[in-house]
Amino acid sequence: MIIVLIAFAVFLMLGMPVAFAIGISGFLWFLQHPELPITIPIQRLLSQTVNFTLLAIPMFIVAGNVMNSAGVTRRLLDFASTLVGHMRGGLGQVSAVLSTLMGGVSGSSIADAAMETRMLGPEMLRRGYPRGFAVAVNVWTSLITPIIPPGIAFIIYGTIGQVSIGRLFAAGIGPGLLLMVVYMITIWFVAKRLNLAPEREKRAPINEVIRSLGKSIWALMFPVLLIVGLRGGIFTPSEVGSFAVLYGMLVGFIIHREMSFKTFYWETLENSLGDIGSVMFILSMSTIFGYGMIWERIPEKLAEFLLGISSNPNVLMIMISLFLVFAGLFVDATALILMLTAILLPVARQVGIDPVHFGLVFILSAAMGNQTPPVGASMYAGCSVLGATIEEYIQASWPFLFVTILAIFLVIFFPQIVLFIPNLIFG
Repeated sequence: MIIVLIAFAVFLMLGMPVAFAIGISGFLWFLQHPELPITIPIQRLLSQTVNFTLLAIPMFIVAGNVMNSAGVTRRLLDFASTLVGHMRGGLGQVSAVLSTLMGGVSGSSIADAAMETRMLGPEMLRRGYPRGFAVAVNVWTSLITPIIPPGIAFIIYGTIGQVSIGRLFAAGIGPGLLLMVVYMITIWFVAKRLNLAPEREKRAPINEVIRSLGKSIWALMFPVLLIVGLRGGIFTPSEVGSFAVLYGMLVGFIIHREMSFKTFYWETLENSLGDIGSVMFILSMSTIFGYGMIWERIPEKLAEFLLGISSNPNVLMIMISLFLVFAGLFVDATALILMLTAILLPVARQVGIDPVHFGLVFILSAAMGNQTPPVGASMYAGCSVLGATIEEYIQASWPFLFVTILAIFLVIFFPQIVLFIPNLIFG
């Protein structure tokens, strides 16, 4: 297994796509074990996707693209502007609130970073925002998006770990709002130091806020209806994705009337197919890699190692979180969840950590990699839109990195930030 892990690291350093690095490394392990039938990796490759619960993943990807094509993003941007545009660093504050609202629409940190940088970035530059700070604001606030329900990471983690997806959806609300608050405070202090003016001269009147809320209500109701539907037994986690697609089409075709069949077929579905193929390919390849880890008893050995250091749940969570933050620098969050959930979750359960609480810490820690070099996809997306250098971005990112780690520590030491809402809804 050591040779396989070294090969995996070498493939990543050579720039090989994560899915191929995982799959080829997994095949190398089978070549080291000729006593096993070589047909097993092919069987695992196919059987991994024959999972009814995972049907929700492509459905949610389509739903997110449908909602974006339905004119939802612009309405949410206007609503966020009426709420916080009057605050210091107003456009940055709008970015934080918009990412929180977009969590129920796209669920993708990378898509959110690119979209918000494209929408808000040019105006930020015109208002005197340093280029690196303008990118950093939009990229770091996009970390909120995959934490707010519904998120594909929750479905993958819940399916592999046999954890309630409904509870995971509800659990993401608290940490998502916490991130929004700490980012808004950070933006306020940095904007004060840079003397950045608000977007609006004064607070929006209440009638404008209500009017903007009315235009955004269908997008805001989306995650609420999903959680209520799961809690009420109206649909299963597999079926909720289909409902999400139908809901998005209803909003786009009938309510907002901003989506045509041409747009739906040639833009929405085309973008969705690329996203679905990427996620499902990584998912399929990861099962080959995971088979070798289970055969080598890596979960049991890792549990013995970690518990030998400390059996304190908080200390264990900190160690795992720091490891995931480091691993996320080099490996995509989706791949980390696929490869490590079956290894780390049993360790957490062994010391009495709630699997929902652990899942949020896991996903939040792993997702940070999209915001950090060397392979941060959200970082590159934001920098490319505004033409910022990586050095400018890194220089402006330190405050956001600090408060994100602070937020993770708060989530670790105060589990009710995660568990209060799912316990309230699901009991």
